[in-house]
Amino acid sequence: MSLKEDINYSLWCDFIERDFLENRFKEIIKKGIIQGATSNPAIFESSISNSVAYKQQLDMLQANNAKIIYEELALTDIKRAAFLLEKLHKNDNDDGFISIEVDPLLCDDAAGTIEEGVRLYSQINAENVMIKVPATEAGYIAMRELTSRGINVNATLIFSPAQAVKCAQALDEGINDSNKDIKAVVSIFVSRLDRLADSDFALKGLQTSKLGIVNATKCYHEINKFKNSNIRTLFASTGVKGNELSPSYYIDNLIFPNSVNTAPLATIEDWLKDGSKVETHIMSEVECDKYFETLKQKGIKMQAIYDKLLVDGLDSFKVSFRDLLSKLIN
Repeated sequence: MSLKEDINYSLWCDFIERDFLENRFKEIIKKGIIQGATSNPAIFESSISNSVAYKQQLDMLQANNAKIIYEELALTDIKRAAFLLEKLHKNDNDDGFISIEVDPLLCDDAAGTIEEGVRLYSQINAENVMIKVPATEAGYIAMRELTSRGINVNATLIFSPAQAVKCAQALDEGINDSNKDIKAVVSIFVSRLDRLADSDFALKGLQTSKLGIVNATKCYHEINKFKNSNIRTLFASTGVKGNELSPSYYIDNLIFPNSVNTAPLATIEDWLKDGSKVETHIMSEVECDKYFETLKQKGIKMQAIYDKLLVDGLDSFKVSFRDLLSKLIN
């Protein structure tokens, strides 16, 4: 039996690039290594900027404005990924998804996010597409509306349990209103918490590389309280930077029932080679709460950490998106 069959655990690839789709991507789908894929503005900025595979289409699109060019390039890849994942999705509609994010500059515009989400979903015209929406106040409104209209949603840039609850509530209400078998994931960012907090934790005598795992586990418990099997927790930002941890550390420690881990290709390759292939022991919610109480006693201000990570995450996607648009016009 596999982790997928045993506990409905899925591994998705957090990478999209045109040559990759026609080669290694096909292989890891065929071998059952991955069950889906995700993208974001930073991934597309890197792929389109650094790969010659886009040059011919890019040259043909030069009469258009930069955003139209970006969408044509990105949607070509998303449609191809959706096609390659279609069989997997038809066999198990929890999986076989590809995600595309709405314009990150719309993060505080609910109406604009809804309009773009509907338009992108219609243009791609594939059942196994998720529209990625950031977890802002406007985003909660948008993800509820999109799911109620029968559109699968990937709620992204979740750092705090409070965000996870607001996403799960919006998605639960939207899915119930849709009267359809709509799927959603709530993407909890993991390693970024440790990268931000570890130096301070070390000075205070606190264990490093632990906050991200405990925080993600707390979010997982909160999402599961909604008892909606169509909403899965997705663990994102699970790559490791540096040599202090095993490359698959964040995958190994978050193999939970009815969850997804989306990881960069290199992290997936490392996990295949040396990573854990068994279900992880799940820290209880009581244990999670005790851990956060200890942090509070040590003077750690979790809300400040969450706020900074969300602002930085939104800004990073906006910068990547603006940088990409600026490169598309010759």
